[in-house]
Amino acid sequence: MTGGKSGPGGRTPDPPFDDTLGRRAAEAEREIPTARGRERVERGLELGLTAAPAVGDRSISTFVRGELPHFAGINTLLKLPYLEDARRVGEHDVAFLGIPFDLGTTYRPGCRFGPQGIRRISSLYTTYFYELGVDLLEAVSMVDLGDVFVIPANLEKSFDQVSRAVSHVFQSGCFPFLIGGDHSLGYPNVRGIAPHIDGNLGIVHIDRHIDLQEKDMDERMHTTPWFHATNIPNAPPSNLVQIGIGGWQVPRAGVVEARKRGTNILTMDDVERLGIEKTAEIALEAAWKNAKAVYLSFDIDSVDCGFVPGTGWPEPGGFLPREVLKLLKLVAQEGIVAMEVVEVAPAYDVSDITSLLAVRAMLDVLAALVDTGHLPKKDKKAGILPGEPQPWSA
Repeated sequence: MTGGKSGPGGRTPDPPFDDTLGRRAAEAEREIPTARGRERVERGLELGLTAAPAVGDRSISTFVRGELPHFAGINTLLKLPYLEDARRVGEHDVAFLGIPFDLGTTYRPGCRFGPQGIRRISSLYTTYFYELGVDLLEAVSMVDLGDVFVIPANLEKSFDQVSRAVSHVFQSGCFPFLIGGDHSLGYPNVRGIAPHIDGNLGIVHIDRHIDLQEKDMDERMHTTPWFHATNIPNAPPSNLVQIGIGGWQVPRAGVVEARKRGTNILTMDDVERLGIEKTAEIALEAAWKNAKAVYLSFDIDSVDCGFVPGTGWPEPGGFLPREVLKLLKLVAQEGIVAMEVVEVAPAYDVSDITSLLAVRAMLDVLAALVDTGHLPKKDKKAGILPGEPQPWSA
């Protein structure tokens, strides 16, 4: 028993809770502003009408216009405002946009419904993250920009639409969270950002699959994004870091390209041997080497399929949810320019747990960016180039 004041029954608390993150986080909450939360309630009462006289809590409206109840309301992401006028996205710090596209799948389709499933279960969450002491509602201006209009049955036209949308959001100075959709989107997503970076763009790719072959069944499918992304002049393969690769679903054609291009690969065995902190350190060193910015790609199937049944290519032996969330936060703490979450297919899910992890991943990354001062940006367009004319900007 340690020394100090005794607790109930004469026992001394052990361990000393004053030195725990739990206690520090509870104390830090008192410093978080509440102004935007109050404004949200007042707006809900104005637009949704005051409640019936019998309702004692006068912050409740007649029509649902805010966070509560979690099972009701219109499912934008986190019940954020839906920004109908895409021209105004630059007025905000963060935009979530769906890319409901699964034409690039090579096994089970269905991740075109990923944005819907992710938005639906996101209503379960608040905007406050306990451990980091961040309330996103108070810290950044966020909107749901809706979905990109993809072209059914046409990969290349859809890629042009996606690159145009991503380019528009990023060039405005607004941080984009890109909700897929299958992993073929990695290429048009990076293609929309790279022209606006004054220097090289690193890529941190968390996945079980290497996704690096040139074509699959004669098309640019979800097994091919990084072949084409690393053909972009300022997104070189030397700055591509692939974490979690391995198992029985790694096509040899992609391995050949990885060897030719000299990409940086860490398997799950590497991650287990190194630990999450060292893995992040190694990955960040390679991704940031001679680069001006880093893009984060998170494939939900990097997580062990026992935790994420709702995906098209389930694979045992991947990350535990707690491990991958820690890795994502460590990557985000150094600063990233965008994040994609891909391969959530709600039709195969159980109780929305796959979609829920996708939401959690984005929000943890956003909280880490806020906590480390990367968001909101002081100068929203600092370091962002207008970019050369591109085929999708015509």
